[in-house]
Amino acid sequence: MSSKKRKWSDEYVQYGFTCITERDGSQCPNCMICNAKLSNSSLAPAKRREHFLKLHGDGKYKNTTLAEFKVKRARFDEKATLPVLGFVPINKPILTASYEVAYLIAKQGKPHTIGETLIKPAVLKMANIMLGKEAEVKLSQIPLSNDTISDRIEDMSKDILAQVVADLISSPAKFSLQLDETTDVSNLSQLAVFVRYVKDDVIKEEFLFCKPLTTTTKAADVKKLVDDFFKDNNLSWDMVSAVCSDGAPVMLGRKSGFGALVKADAPHIIVTHCILHRHALATKTFPPKLAEVLKIVVECVNYVRTSALRHRIFSELCKEMGSEFEVLLYHSNVRWLSRGQVLNRVFAVRVELALFLQEHQHCHADCFKNSEFILILVYTADIFAALNHLNQKMQGGGVNIIEAEENLKAFQKKLPLWKRRTENNNFANFPLLDDCVSKIEDVSGIGDISVPAELKQAIATHLDELANSLDGYFPTRESYPAWVRQPFTFSVETTDVNDEYLDEIIEIQQSQVQQQLFRTTTLSTFWCQQMVTYPVIAKKALEIFIPFVTTYLCEQSFSRMLDIKTKKRNRLCCENDMRVALAKVKPRISELVSERQQQKSH
Repeated sequence: MSSKKRKWSDEYVQYGFTCITERDGSQCPNCMICNAKLSNSSLAPAKRREHFLKLHGDGKYKNTTLAEFKVKRARFDEKATLPVLGFVPINKPILTASYEVAYLIAKQGKPHTIGETLIKPAVLKMANIMLGKEAEVKLSQIPLSNDTISDRIEDMSKDILAQVVADLISSPAKFSLQLDETTDVSNLSQLAVFVRYVKDDVIKEEFLFCKPLTTTTKAADVKKLVDDFFKDNNLSWDMVSAVCSDGAPVMLGRKSGFGALVKADAPHIIVTHCILHRHALATKTFPPKLAEVLKIVVECVNYVRTSALRHRIFSELCKEMGSEFEVLLYHSNVRWLSRGQVLNRVFAVRVELALFLQEHQHCHADCFKNSEFILILVYTADIFAALNHLNQKMQGGGVNIIEAEENLKAFQKKLPLWKRRTENNNFANFPLLDDCVSKIEDVSGIGDISVPAELKQAIATHLDELANSLDGYFPTRESYPAWVRQPFTFSVETTDVNDEYLDEIIEIQQSQVQQQLFRTTTLSTFWCQQMVTYPVIAKKALEIFIPFVTTYLCEQSFSRMLDIKTKKRNRLCCENDMRVALAKVKPRISELVSERQQQKSH
């Protein structure tokens, strides 16, 4: 049964109200002082009087007469926008503030309701205390409801996408894509795509889109999703130079993978496998003796961490013994740095862990009293620390193939050297092992010992296998042209005289301005800045710098997705929130505000 509808009376103007008629014909009071729109039930005289006295009774309208309010109402109704439809005009500062707050909420990945439930009440409270009632009334007009914040974020997301697409279309060179797929908290498969392109003489990386794969996650589904996005935004595969993804069969299957489907449409596109994933796969090779130690360490860690009670007892034990750390870290095969971090932590609390396992009569308690076990533990911690350091060098944005391959080649060349040093009892490249050889008595009580010949052989075998594995995943290939790295020391006599870019290289080499620029900017920026003056050689150089070599940005975005799409927000379509949160391009809020005001005025 519907509630009774109250009717407007002109006498209600005495409390500063006018009337707005909704679509359904109901009449709602609209405060002419603070622009607040109340419900139909607030037409009751007591409620209108309460609103006036509470918010405006002590201000400049305290002694306003009925005649003065009627004059004010005439002016107010004359300026009102679509009053019959219930629209209330919003001042530009209020609308701008609403967008700015929504932008901050999206950047932090917070729920849209936080604007109305926390931010606005906090602001009003601070304004009342610091600035007085009038400031509180003014700030209370800022719309920060859940739906309003969602609309603002959607507007900003569309604006950011429009800017990125415009940059891609106007880019002087082809752009590259990085894409990967994951499953969110609601078991929905999400495809994230990033783009790298040239704009304003620099190479930029931007979030492109994140869309759900609603049914199957086959290569054809991924391809269709990207094709549809390209079609909707006037992009094409002819504008793409390279695609980087992980090594899953869906992405890199030889016959029906996403890469194969892309190359079928655009043969010029280079499809690459993420270097970080290949590095993680290459480091999984392990001799049986070393693999057994890692297995035991993981079992001991799981024994402590899988029980809340044991975990608490172990933490208290570490506190009592003054340990640097109080918790053990879980091992995860899918985390790039997991093994190195787990092994380092176990070695750091090895005394406490040995005592804890002994008190609980664990089957592996005696392992931490075995000198060979400790030596293998510290070697594996050392080698994985070195591998983690290499991995971290290739993480982050802006990494190009030249930098990544230089780091990889340097590490590959170190391994034979480390092997020869180990065979000569020189463990300088393994600091924990080198330190532990003379301090093993801390756990075992055995005293100073040397590394057994059998263990040295196991270490040498592992270094050989690691080198071979890295060679398999990162085969030696023809080096990139020397003129890309060192254009001013490159000798044109050493290359084919028919190469079309030689003339431009000679011109660059004779330019003092370009030499100064080369010394003061990054390599990629230098070549971007040559696009106008030396387009032939610049485009050839940028073919090396623009392709992605990792899927780091996708992995990073998945971590952000966990913050945005939580169990309590599992039905959220997270693309707009993720775009605003991850994009480096800022939304043009002033233009959005002007556009929104124009829409209201028509």
